[in-house]
Amino acid sequence: MILKFITKSLMSIQAATLAVGMLSFASVHAQESKIAFVSTERIFREAVPAKAAQTKLEAEFAKREKDIADMAARLKAQSDKLDKDAAVLSESERVKRQRDLADIDKEFQRKQREFREDLNQRRNEELSVVLERTNKVIRQIAEAEKYDIVFQEAVYASKRIDITDKVLKELAK
Repeated sequence: MILKFITKSLMSIQAATLAVGMLSFASVHAQESKIAFVSTERIFREAVPAKAAQTKLEAEFAKREKDIADMAARLKAQSDKLDKDAAVLSESERVKRQRDLADIDKEFQRKQREFREDLNQRRNEELSVVLERTNKVIRQIAEAEKYDIVFQEAVYASKRIDITDKVLKELAK
């Protein structure tokens, strides 16, 4: 029984020693690794291709956005007019105007939803092109500067390993 206890204790000590040794090896190895970080959020906000994509989208959707804004203004004006005239309208005329207003509102909601869906789809298409180009630039920098790993998402990243400015500079070319 005592021999069994001693054997288990020695095995636990050996396991602990092995774990400490592995951690020491891992930390030494990690110190030799070259790590970098790129802020994707900054790329999408500041990169020349991302800004160009945003300008392109604004131009592409400006007319539809204006049409929806005009429709919203007409809807509000008709709603205000109905509220103002409701006291002097006959019941049937008031109900007719309310139905017309509800139909216009449904059409407005549909156009607004379609606009948002189309805009989101086009934005995703444009941003995927920017992201693809960004990833290519990141790979080129990583290979040229011999990085072992480049992270694009992190809870925290030191300015010391942040290469976002280098990526932005390359994307501007």
